[in-house]
Amino acid sequence: MANTNMPRTATLDDAAEISGALARAFDDDPMMRWFFPEDATREASLGTYFDTIFTRQYAVNGVCERTGSAAAFWVPAEAADKAVPDGETIAELQRILGDRAEAFRDAVGAAAQHTPREPHWYLALIGADPAVQGKGEGGALLRSGLARADAAGLPVYLESSKKDNLPVYEHFGFTVSHEVQLPGGGPVLWGMWREARRPAAA
Repeated sequence: MANTNMPRTATLDDAAEISGALARAFDDDPMMRWFFPEDATREASLGTYFDTIFTRQYAVNGVCERTGSAAAFWVPAEAADKAVPDGETIAELQRILGDRAEAFRDAVGAAAQHTPREPHWYLALIGADPAVQGKGEGGALLRSGLARADAAGLPVYLESSKKDNLPVYEHFGFTVSHEVQLPGGGPVLWGMWREARRPAAA
């Protein structure tokens, strides 16, 4: 049997599986519930949202890895200016978000004001299908990306709107650097930072 916990590079051929797993993973995420408030359509909308940012943005200019039922999207320091949505992607996201597009824009803008300026790796997104949560797939992806950042000698930054996830990230060496109350009645977003660590000796 294949080891489903072994991270591998995600390709465009994986888009359907990745977007489906992430849609289920983020169904209870406070920020995603704020962007997609309708229970009946949330999973389908999230699937389209994740498919769009994966295929148009992170798979093109980021570092994307997956396991059997989890995925992580990273932005290395050297790609920070490239791994941003272009005009067509922004238009597609506006279509997906509908009347929540303005809230999304304002939230992204508020979060961007707190993005660290020094070179770093950015963990844009990580999630595992609830069916496999607790089985190590997310942890394997997190360790893989952190090892890449450590090899580059760079710190890592992430944001989370789910308070229950903070201890998980703290276990991997992150500390909360700030809190942002998203505008328009949005949830709190926690910024987290992890200093670079010396890679383990071979």
